[in-house]
Amino acid sequence: MLRSIAVLMLVAAALPAHARVDAVQAARLGQDLMPLGGERAGNAAGTIPSWEGGLSTPPAGYQPGMHHPDPYAGDTQLYRVDASNAAQYKAVLAPGYQKLLEKHPGYYLRVFPTRRSAAAPQRIYDATRYNATNAGLISGGNGIEGTAAGIPFPIPQSGQEAIWNHIARYRGDQVRMVTNQAAVLANGDYTLLKRDREILFIYGREGVTPADLDNTLFFYKYAVTAPSKLAGSSLVVQETLDQVLAIRKAWRFSRGERRVRRLPMLAYDAMQPDTNGMATADVVDAYNGAPDRYEWTLVGKQEMLMPYNSYAVHQKGTPYETILQKKSVNPDLLRYELHRVWVVEAHLRKGFSHPYATRRFYIDEDSWQILAVDLYDKSGAMVGLQEAHPISYYDVPMFGSTLETIYDFKGDRYYVDGLDNNEPMYDFNVKLNKTDFTAAALRREGI
Repeated sequence: MLRSIAVLMLVAAALPAHARVDAVQAARLGQDLMPLGGERAGNAAGTIPSWEGGLSTPPAGYQPGMHHPDPYAGDTQLYRVDASNAAQYKAVLAPGYQKLLEKHPGYYLRVFPTRRSAAAPQRIYDATRYNATNAGLISGGNGIEGTAAGIPFPIPQSGQEAIWNHIARYRGDQVRMVTNQAAVLANGDYTLLKRDREILFIYGREGVTPADLDNTLFFYKYAVTAPSKLAGSSLVVQETLDQVLAIRKAWRFSRGERRVRRLPMLAYDAMQPDTNGMATADVVDAYNGAPDRYEWTLVGKQEMLMPYNSYAVHQKGTPYETILQKKSVNPDLLRYELHRVWVVEAHLRKGFSHPYATRRFYIDEDSWQILAVDLYDKSGAMVGLQEAHPISYYDVPMFGSTLETIYDFKGDRYYVDGLDNNEPMYDFNVKLNKTDFTAAALRREGI
């Protein structure tokens, strides 16, 4: 591990560095700041505890391949926020949640004690400490340099730096997962779409240097396996770090045509297939891709009620029909906690179009996972709320979403991705190779 960090330092030293903080500020990491940049101490009220290392080892009884048992199953609910008392909690409720409670009075937030469970491998902490004085933005903020692992800007000075922290956060070295998505219509109808998905991360891999990245963040592939009328279609994506310099490459295999086609654009406001028009390309993982079409503002840090430690909705065997209710995900399976979040606003630049002209992101200070997003159209009207319901995958360790939702307030409907309760659990040790993520591989596997 020390050798990989040393190599990283030598290679990055040859690059033009744009330090974001000085050595004195960087020394705070691992001291009054936790290793990824969050405040180590709790809040003055005692409602947010100090960070004590997070969940970095599995609890007793855990076996590899299990849907992660809830280490906080014994916690008692503190209170419930619903339409009748939302005004009382307005200071800690994002506008999107206020709107959700107003539109769907049957919805509620079950609030539990705050558990700061986010954790990552030590090498990610080491790389983040190095990045604090060496990583920089390039291409007008649309790429990063001087780093190959870790959070690029643990003490962010701008909205662009904060959003890059989310984009580049650690999500494992590789993963294979089988998940379902559903577009739940206003009448409650939906069809589950099952996908077998694989991701090979390049940024963040152990031993990778900036020279090894070749402008690549990760490789991604999925194959639709159900329903039968859609099964057989597949997609492969080569995700670039600087998408202005080189846009992401994507190819799709169509079962009907039995051929592979290069997709001209799979980014920004391009609609994802089979989402009933509710999910643009850039809402995957709460936000992905080039940030060049928005102006980014770092508003500051706030204490907010956010989805967190969502183990209940992750448990094996829970029927999907129990999770997917008519107007919303079943609130009895969701958990909310009070956390400090970085608030970042994104305003669409002139000359570009997108259903979301303004977005307000709430980014976890401990992990840089986006937890919620307020969505506004070009008239300034709030049109949606996006959520990521995260858990600590303590077997890695890695903190990330197990379920993602988008509520469409205009259409009175919602979209869900990540349903895995009746599928094999994520495999973070799967053997993957770059050659698995090419048009040729897609064609070969499709045939």
